[in-house]
Amino acid sequence: MATETGECGEEGKRGGCLMVLVIGVLVMAASFITLSKSFKHADFFPYPLRRHSMIVQKYGDALAIALQFFDVQKSGKLVNNRISWRGDSALNDGREANLDLSKGLFDAGDLIKFGFPMAFTATILAWSILEYGHHMKEMKELENARDSLKWVTDYLINAHPSPNVLYVQVGEPELDHKCWERPENMTERRPLSQVNTSYPGSDVAAETAAAMAAASLVFRPINSLYSKLLLRHARELFSFADTYRGSYSISVPQVQGFYNSSGYFDELLWAAAWLYHATRDESYLRYATVEGDFFANWGTPTWLSWDNKLAGTQVLLSRVNFFGSKDIKGDENIALQLYRRTAEAVICGLMPNSSSGTAKRTKGGLVWVDEWDALQYSVASAFLTLVYSDYMLTSSTKYLYCNDDLYEPRDLRSFSIAQATIRWR
Repeated sequence: MATETGECGEEGKRGGCLMVLVIGVLVMAASFITLSKSFKHADFFPYPLRRHSMIVQKYGDALAIALQFFDVQKSGKLVNNRISWRGDSALNDGREANLDLSKGLFDAGDLIKFGFPMAFTATILAWSILEYGHHMKEMKELENARDSLKWVTDYLINAHPSPNVLYVQVGEPELDHKCWERPENMTERRPLSQVNTSYPGSDVAAETAAAMAAASLVFRPINSLYSKLLLRHARELFSFADTYRGSYSISVPQVQGFYNSSGYFDELLWAAAWLYHATRDESYLRYATVEGDFFANWGTPTWLSWDNKLAGTQVLLSRVNFFGSKDIKGDENIALQLYRRTAEAVICGLMPNSSSGTAKRTKGGLVWVDEWDALQYSVASAFLTLVYSDYMLTSSTKYLYCNDDLYEPRDLRSFSIAQATIRWR
């Protein structure tokens, strides 16, 4: 059963968390491709971000390999298939509800489609494209990343047939975990699970809203109609999640042993933050900063995972504080400062030799929170730290103050690189 830090349940340990782990590797590779110093305006985000231009081939190679994971995990009628041993599968998924749920991603070694971690996967992939898509383009991998993102968001769109209904699972996990087989050979029944007004799922609905909002930014420059469609679904899903509050793992109890949710307030803030970035609608900023301040958990660092999005929200809203807060006044501006201070507390806790540093490390320095899906925490921490260092560079912020210790952007970057290259011990 998942905890606040997002561990897999006993049944999920066999492989269910692997999807998030590999997505973390993708983000790491995307982030570290370049290490020189130059300026370039962001292609998709509304604020300029300092960019880097010198290719480091080993990280480019890691990116190319990591992106193949999506092709391996794809469900449905495969198009431009890059994995020779994969074929079409699950073509009838959703048929009993007159929906096409054939796309999406299988969950690592399983053949279940779990909507909660799949949506988080899409959100993080979209964020990595937004921040570092130009690096992917230099490695000729940007189109592959976009195609994989769209494969998931196509599924999520179809899984949301009306404003207050979201299909959150395809398949029977207990049966699936007892039978390992190729998805191309799958013949068992594929039941559907949904959340609705009677059986709410604020966590999964809000995470799906975040994924669609983030993806709408990715596709806005190249497919405006699709971007608008994603944004419409994101708005509807956020309204559904906030109006009909409840945990999806109570409404759909069979997920409790696989991707149990420890709460939904973090997803509501996460979704509001992404919707603000995607729309500039101040109501979403007010929700994240003022209306939702009682569950923002300011001052308390947490670990970013598929189950807890607070650290991601804090860094994402720090972006607004760094670059977009000039015209934001009053309580919203104060709250943005608190988000940034909490993001700093998260980063300070990761810095080696910091007086506030976490003890959750191996002897070699690898962040180590839990034995199941262990690398999701180190990789997520490295990603957030790297992004924050870029925010510091872009804003000419020289130091991060951690009690009596000072850290420069290069110190943050060194930590991130170490997490990617450190020996496992």
